[in-house]
Amino acid sequence: MNDAGAPIAITTGEPAGVGPEIALRAALAYGHACAVLGDRALLESTARSIGLPWPLPPHCALEHRPLPQPVTPGRPRPANAGYVLQLLDRAVGGCQSGEFAAIATAPVHKAVINEAGIVFSGHTEYLAAATGARAVVMMLVGGGLRVALATTHLPLSQVAAAITRESLATTLDVLDHDLRHAFGIARPRIAVAGLNPHAGESGFLGREEIDVIGPAIASARKRGIDADGPWPADTLFVPARARSADAIVAMYHDQGLAPLKYASFGHAVNVTLGLPLVRTSADHGTALDLAGTGRADPASMLAAIELAAQLAASRARRQPGAVTAC
Repeated sequence: MNDAGAPIAITTGEPAGVGPEIALRAALAYGHACAVLGDRALLESTARSIGLPWPLPPHCALEHRPLPQPVTPGRPRPANAGYVLQLLDRAVGGCQSGEFAAIATAPVHKAVINEAGIVFSGHTEYLAAATGARAVVMMLVGGGLRVALATTHLPLSQVAAAITRESLATTLDVLDHDLRHAFGIARPRIAVAGLNPHAGESGFLGREEIDVIGPAIASARKRGIDADGPWPADTLFVPARARSADAIVAMYHDQGLAPLKYASFGHAVNVTLGLPLVRTSADHGTALDLAGTGRADPASMLAAIELAAQLAASRARRQPGAVTAC
């Protein structure tokens, strides 16, 4: 067993992507109690094709969930979209019941799920709805950085309108809380990026910093949150500056994740903050071009499982008498 007690649930993601391979490789490398969720025949054929042991060793429990349609590597089918979400639902239910300590998810294919007629913008939003979480924050950890996002999977044209004083207040509250209670940082230092070039250049390049971001930071400081900014994003990630913060809040997806993935791609971990359970994920997508080749790198998936176990154990220590860390 890991330090969190119950096994870590590992969802295998899009069956036509690299998820089954990296989930199996990472589960085997992890070496502690875990439960791999997916189609038995798919996982067996994946394991045998890349020379992994089958049946899985005792620490890797396998929970069979049948695929509706056969899988061709690299060619996802909308007919299998429901299966992908069933894996997530099973993991959430098991975590809520105490059967699992945490969830580590392999990547899914958002477009294919939407092609199946299911509105889906990402794991973060789906898990928030599934657990009834009031507010969640997407944060990636890697390369010595923790980068949280004020907005997640939005077209760039919609980002400015989505950033409000209220939404930023929520992001800062959730981030500060989880840095304290999950990551064990007594007084987190949070640096906040601006939205516009040069953080708006005193309003000449946009007023979001003056009208929205700055006031949200000032309000957070009154609530006891050690936040500062808004800082120009192009210099905020300079190593000396980034190291002075425990976490950075970026205004939109690529603003924050481009520098983080440059520093740590393939080894970073996506963490969903604000959930009533622990969820982590690999830092990359389904990599359809690598599916079925046996060349997928499981490093990020393994890091996700290890961090999930650490965070679950941290929660368990802070909840004396709790059945599970979730």
